[in-house]
Amino acid sequence: MAAELMRQRRSRDIETWTLDQLAKSAFFHSKLHEWRLLEVADALEAVHGETLSWDDLGIVKQAWEKVIHRGIKPVLVFAHPTVLQNIAGAVSYYRMLAMVSQKSMKRIGIDLDEYERGRQLDDPEKAVRISQHLNRIISILVEADAQLNRKEFDLWRGMAAGAQAQGAWQNSKGSRAEIAVREIILQRLSAKSLVAGNAATDMRFDLADGRQLLFSDEPDIVIYKGNAPQVVIEVKGGIDRAGVLERVGAAIKSLQRTRREYPQAVTILTLHQAAISERMYKDLQLSADVVNHVLDLNEVLGGTARERFFEILDI
Repeated sequence: MAAELMRQRRSRDIETWTLDQLAKSAFFHSKLHEWRLLEVADALEAVHGETLSWDDLGIVKQAWEKVIHRGIKPVLVFAHPTVLQNIAGAVSYYRMLAMVSQKSMKRIGIDLDEYERGRQLDDPEKAVRISQHLNRIISILVEADAQLNRKEFDLWRGMAAGAQAQGAWQNSKGSRAEIAVREIILQRLSAKSLVAGNAATDMRFDLADGRQLLFSDEPDIVIYKGNAPQVVIEVKGGIDRAGVLERVGAAIKSLQRTRREYPQAVTILTLHQAAISERMYKDLQLSADVVNHVLDLNEVLGGTARERFFEILDI
C-alpha cells in the first residue's frame, strides 16, 4: 500500500514537472521575441559606427584595440549615446552585454525599465551616463577574455536574458497561481450568491454574512470579520524546491505575524505537493501552530481539496 502511494505521488510529481517544463520553455521563447533580441542586434549591425565619435565614453583603450584587432565592429560591443537615443531596444542590448540586471542599475541610480519597454531615450546627458557606465563594465569583460570573438557577445547577452527571464518566470508563476485561487473563490461566491451587492473594489468584496474578502500582497488573501482577520491565505505557485523553500519561509513569517496579533485567525498555506522537500516538511511540522492548514495547490484548484478549502473559508 505504501509503495503504491509512493508510486502515485511520483507519477503526480513527474506530471507536474513536465507541465512546468513545457510552460517555462514557452515562456522563455516568448521573451526572446518580446524583448526583440534578434531584431535589435540586426539593427546595430546596420549602424555605421565609424562616423561616430567614441571619445570620453568610458571605453578602456586596451579593450577598444582588442575589439578592433579581432575585426569586430565597436558598435556591437560598446554603447554610444547616439545609438541609445535612436535605436529602440539598444539600451537593453548593451545592458545585457554587460551582464548586469535592471535591478542593479536602479541601485546605482540609473532606471532603464521605461526605455527597455519602448520609451525613447531623449535625454542626451542620461544617454552619455548610461554609455559610460556600461562601457566601463564591458571593457573589463573584453580585457579579461582571452578567446574573444563575436559569438561570445551573443552568449553574454543570452546569459543576462536568461537570468532576467528566470526572474520574470518566477514572478509569473506566483502571480498565476494566486490569480487562479482568486478565481475559484470568486466563482464560489457567485455560485452561492455570497457577495452583498456590487464589489466594494476590484480587491475587496463585502460578503452577505457581514464579512469582507480582501485580495492583497502580504498575505495574499484575507477574510475579515469586523476588523480582525478570520482566515488568512498564502499562495505559493512555484515547484523548484530551493526557490519555494525561501518563499514558504517568508510566508510562514507573514502568517506568524498575523497569529501573534490575532491568535484566533485560521491560516492556510497552498503550494504544489511536488515542491515539498524533506526540509520543508520538517519546517512545516515545526510551524504547525502558525500554519493551520497546508493544502496541495493542484487539489485546491481542481481536485479533492477544493471543497475542504471552501469549508475552511466558510463559503
